[in-house]
Amino acid sequence: MNKPKILVIDDEVQIRKLLEITLSTNDFDVKLVENGLEGIRFAATFQPDLIMLDLGLPDVDGQVVLQQLREWFFNPIMILSVKSEEEEIVKALDNGANDYLIKPFRTLELVARVRSHLRNHIKELSEPIIHSSNFYIDIVSRIVKINNEEIKLTQTEFNLLATLARNEGRVLTHHYLLKEVWGKSYSDQTQYLRVFVAQLRKKIEKDANHPEMILTESGIGYRFMLT
Repeated sequence: MNKPKILVIDDEVQIRKLLEITLSTNDFDVKLVENGLEGIRFAATFQPDLIMLDLGLPDVDGQVVLQQLREWFFNPIMILSVKSEEEEIVKALDNGANDYLIKPFRTLELVARVRSHLRNHIKELSEPIIHSSNFYIDIVSRIVKINNEEIKLTQTEFNLLATLARNEGRVLTHHYLLKEVWGKSYSDQTQYLRVFVAQLRKKIEKDANHPEMILTESGIGYRFMLT
C-alpha cells in the first residue's frame, strides 16, 4: 500500500527536521522544500496528497503561494505559521487553506489533523452521502435525515448545510460561505449567514442554543462536526 505523500514548504531548518521525523515515523512519505517557488514546482511533480505551507517564506509571500496553488491543486493544504493574528488566519482560509496551525504546535495534534483531512478528502471524492449514527445527508438526492427522520429544508438551507458537511472539521469563513452559497455579490452580508445558520440549528440540532454540529468559530466563521 502506498504511503500518503506530504509536501512541506517551510524555510525553518528545525521545523523541517521535526516534521520529517514526525511524519516519517507515522508512515507518511515526506518531501521537504524551503521556499515558495520550489514548493509550487514540487507540488506539480511530487503530486502530494497534502501540503503543509509556511506563510513567512524567503522568496514569495505564503498567501500568494497558497493562491497560486489553489488555481490547480485541490488536495488539502494546512498552514503552519507563527502568525496568530485573526486577520491572517481568515485571509488564509479565504484563500483556500483547509486548516491553520500556529507554531509551536503539538506533534500529536498535527498528525491527527493530517489524518482527518486525508480521510475527509477521500470521502469528498468518493461519497455523495455523509452520515453518522444520527445524521444523514445525500448531496445528490438532496435528502437530510436526523435520527432516520427526514428534515425539510429550503434550497438555501440545504446548500448551506451541504457546503458545511462536505467540509466537515474545517473552519469555513463567513466570506467563504456567503460566496459559495449566495454568490460573490453577497460576500459581505454576514446577517444572511447568521439567520440561516440559526434556522438550520433549529432543524438539525438537539438544542439550537447549545449546538453540537454547527459550531461557531468566533470572529472567523463556522465548523461542521458529525456527532
